[in-house]
Amino acid sequence: MFRLFVPLFVFCSSICLKAQSDFLIEAESFISSGGWLVDPQFVEQMGSPYLLAHGMGEPVDDAFTSIDIEDGGKHHIWARTKNWVPGNWQAPGRFQIVVNDSILPNELGVTPEWGWEYAGSVKLEPGITHISLKDLTGFDGRCDALYFSPDELPPPNDLRILALWRQQKSREPRRPSLTKRYDLVVTGGGLAGCAAAIAAGEQGLKVALIHDRPLLGGNASSEIRVHTLGIYGKFERILRQIDTEHYPNGSSDAILDQTKRDQNMQVQANVDLHLNFRAYNAVSQSDSIQYVDARHTSSGDRIRFEAPLFVDATGDGWIGYWSGAEFSYGRESVNEYDEHWERWGELWSPEEPDNAVMGSSILFQTTLEDTTVVFENVPWALDVAKGHEAVAGEWYWEFSRNDLHQIHDGEQIRDHMLRAIFGSFANAKTKEENAGYRLQWVSYLLGKRESRRLVGDHIFTFRDVLDNVQFPDSVVQEIREIDVHYQENLVDEEKPDFLSKALFYRTGKYYIPYRSLYSKNISNLFMAGRCFSCSHVGLGGPRVMRTTGQMGAAVGLAASLCKKYGVDPRTIYESHLAEYMQLIESQQSDPE
Repeated sequence: MFRLFVPLFVFCSSICLKAQSDFLIEAESFISSGGWLVDPQFVEQMGSPYLLAHGMGEPVDDAFTSIDIEDGGKHHIWARTKNWVPGNWQAPGRFQIVVNDSILPNELGVTPEWGWEYAGSVKLEPGITHISLKDLTGFDGRCDALYFSPDELPPPNDLRILALWRQQKSREPRRPSLTKRYDLVVTGGGLAGCAAAIAAGEQGLKVALIHDRPLLGGNASSEIRVHTLGIYGKFERILRQIDTEHYPNGSSDAILDQTKRDQNMQVQANVDLHLNFRAYNAVSQSDSIQYVDARHTSSGDRIRFEAPLFVDATGDGWIGYWSGAEFSYGRESVNEYDEHWERWGELWSPEEPDNAVMGSSILFQTTLEDTTVVFENVPWALDVAKGHEAVAGEWYWEFSRNDLHQIHDGEQIRDHMLRAIFGSFANAKTKEENAGYRLQWVSYLLGKRESRRLVGDHIFTFRDVLDNVQFPDSVVQEIREIDVHYQENLVDEEKPDFLSKALFYRTGKYYIPYRSLYSKNISNLFMAGRCFSCSHVGLGGPRVMRTTGQMGAAVGLAASLCKKYGVDPRTIYESHLAEYMQLIESQQSDPE
């Protein structure tokens, strides 16, 4: 039977340790988040998970916690937060802090960058103190942490100094106190990661699957709601356990497939699910990963995962990045891979390389009711929406710019898409025929298409598709056309910039080799998903989730042979390819 790891976090009526004269409270560790949501997407950029009041215009229920105060007296209270739409209008994400039923005077969420805002002061008595966050708007207020101090000096803002300061205040040890060892550690619980865990577990490997959300599936999860495309290749039996029906993107039908996926993952006998754990480090020595460290997104509990083999299925290539793996980002030049190849070059590519990548989307769903539904005024969103009107979103709601990095600027990109949704919906609501529409669901998680691509022994390119190369180690196959997106408008300031168009190149069946699924320079690292070894255009076809699921299953099987022979991933290609391909062929074939 599977094991779902539960952190050693005590849910009691108060924080168990007595607070000293000054103390830090991480908002994500509140006893109850109420209607606020834990958002860990941007830890690497701003330093921590945080609570998000994602109410789509309706204030959410209070988040609350309690703490046992040892030393009473006057305390000054600071909140780390930001105004996510700086400008000349009233900040849309405002909130207040309530201490023992007293509302502190200052509204928070009003400064343009992440930093400490002063909430007010309060006299605390020794004993239990109750603290809550009161959302004022329903429009994505955010709170990272609270600091109570007898002094009127805020904590540091510099991220490096702040990280050390937080560690000292929380008395967090330098390394995780718990170490777990596995045959294979998979980071990322999208379809690629789930398939890798299933395939390896079925071959008898002991597998850890680390995922920073409560629900598995990545872009296919009910939190993001993208339907799965692509064929099954040799792995139909595995992928049917975790994929989705072809529902409209953003549909609540995703919940049904979420239930199927979760149930099927929970019965994997050799797979330990570590949900709500976000990896934050991967340490390599002599070009071999020694361990991955992960932290629980609410409790802060940490685990060190040791293994001889690792899979990076994070999408953003974090395990490879931290361990020193070679990677690429953006578009290559047209002749990057063959300067003498004048027939096509790398399709749709520039003369000089640049940072252009496909963008990220936020999906949403509306309902139509028989009565008029009021939607709040959102003047802070209209300059993004321009005149665009919409009561439904689709795949082409997407945002990318060369000067915005899909990882480093992820929060800005997400927030831009939220403004696009709220502003376009508000524009549509001015029309009488749209009076009954209600925003039922808006994701707050980025659905990414492209960011880092780790480099393997083979870089899969457009030419591999065009020439229909059937590699000796072809382990993934696909018939989907090459499909690369670009922004419809990034020039005309009068038109919206968050809509994309697609370039299509139709093709027959093509194949991806095993050599594109392990790192060129980190000897024990596999990769599966959109961070596999490919060019920008090479990603265009196989980036969809059934195809990336094939990648995951393929590396899971390869890991079993690595264990059998005590070798690294490259040696499977060099010395055990026939046996590996026979193992691939023994899986259930796609009827297509």
